[in-house]
Amino acid sequence: MSCNLDDLVGCEVVLDTAGPIIYLGKLHSYDERGFWLQDADLHNSSEGHATREQYIVEAARDGIRTNRRYVFILRQAVYSLSALADVVTD
Repeated sequence: MSCNLDDLVGCEVVLDTAGPIIYLGKLHSYDERGFWLQDADLHNSSEGHATREQYIVEAARDGIRTNRRYVFILRQAVYSLSALADVVTD
């Protein structure tokens, strides 16, 4: 399947970083500087009960646990972006 970032605006997404932080939320907008997420979850995977991947699967299955109305993520901090709907939960 071929898609571009414009196709993901308004969709729930996962932004992975090189560190322990994971961002989940609705892609509100983006530009050359980075990404704006709405109703977002900024999650530190080094804290808590679940591994990084387990946490993402739980969010895909149970919904995003919003802790930020909006958050801006610098483009250089992100190494991958995917639709939450594309996360395999089984």
